[in-house]
Amino acid sequence: MNCTIYKSKRKLEMYLYLAEGHKLEDVPEILMNSFGPSEFVMDLELSPERTLARADVKVVMSHLKDNGFYLQMPPEDPLLGLRINEAAKPE
Repeated sequence: MNCTIYKSKRKLEMYLYLAEGHKLEDVPEILMNSFGPSEFVMDLELSPERTLARADVKVVMSHLKDNGFYLQMPPEDPLLGLRINEAAKPE
């Protein structure tokens, strides 16, 4: 299965995979509003045997088949809770 990958210029480490034959215009407007401006990353051939860095290839392929796209969210910040707690402390 072939796909095209774009990265968000608005949100660090957010990627959008599009199934072959699909275009950014095919992605729901509400998702594209959140994703923001995009930049082409690469074309990629997916197979069940392929390993992806931050996503399960079988899940990605299923979403591409069913929806024509897959949104890879940024990894969760492991220090987020600490930062929120520090910001909430009274001075």
